[in-house]
Amino acid sequence: MAKLIFLPRLTGFILLSLFLSFSACKQKADKAEKMEPSNGTAMASQEPFFKLSLAEWSLHQKFQAEGGDPFQFAEIAKANGFEGLEYVSQLYSKQIETLGFDKVIDSLKTMSEKHGMQNVLIMVDGEGELASLDEAERDQAVENHKKWVDAAATLGCHAIRVNTFGTNDPEQWIPAVTDGLQKLATYAATKNIEVLCENHGWLSSDAPVLMKAITAVNMDNVGTLPDFGNWCIKRNQGERWGACEEVYPDKYEGIKMMLPKATAVSAKSYDFDENGNETTLDYPRIIKLVKDAGYTGFIGVEYEGTRLSELEGIKATKDLLLRSAKDLE
Repeated sequence: MAKLIFLPRLTGFILLSLFLSFSACKQKADKAEKMEPSNGTAMASQEPFFKLSLAEWSLHQKFQAEGGDPFQFAEIAKANGFEGLEYVSQLYSKQIETLGFDKVIDSLKTMSEKHGMQNVLIMVDGEGELASLDEAERDQAVENHKKWVDAAATLGCHAIRVNTFGTNDPEQWIPAVTDGLQKLATYAATKNIEVLCENHGWLSSDAPVLMKAITAVNMDNVGTLPDFGNWCIKRNQGERWGACEEVYPDKYEGIKMMLPKATAVSAKSYDFDENGNETTLDYPRIIKLVKDAGYTGFIGVEYEGTRLSELEGIKATKDLLLRSAKDLE
């Protein structure tokens, strides 16, 4: 009788153990299946092929006309979903005059660290003509830029963006700008800083001529910063800014020519239609050019329109960039 009682209990215990083991295995399998979409590969596919930075010029109305505090730049960029910062030197003119150059740079570094932002580059304006036909004037411009090279190194940026004004005669401009860039880049190399030329008016917006100059410079730390806009090569009465008289004929080909030497890219925007597309620039076409070139660095959002507010324009540009990249997947 004892055996008759023991065997069913033993059998029941075995069956219960098998059932519990099966249930545990099934729960693990179910859990793994649910977690699969969140693995590293799936997460990576949701990210764009580039990183997002904010060009401070997008906020120039706030910091200039409205008297806002440019030391808030890192905080604003962080709040709007950016990872990197692209500074504009002229937006700190008053602060430099009041506080001193070094204090301003130290403050920018403190703010970027506070908000966990990466400093990408400094867009340098108003420091003289690197392509002046007068060598003494050209050399002075080189000297004026050196403090911004030092500032970029202090902030942890990889580059400064320079202007290349001086003359609009290609035959004279190429040797002049080659000399200016070589002298500045020689100093910048000692600080591990790149010197970048943007299509930013005059002959810098004539892509074939610009690339001839970059080739002539022939230095590893001299490259380009293709801007989606900025293709005016001649303005009214020879002005640097204002009404445009002549535009480079194929901006997409211009961007393509500049990309092989690019270590930064600027996503310029002016206005958007009801579908969120830029009204003057084919963003999907440009983003494909950038991806096909193998570029994976920062793309800086630079809204320059007037219809939308600066923050609205920044968001619209950022959204269009991300959508254009996703459509390429």
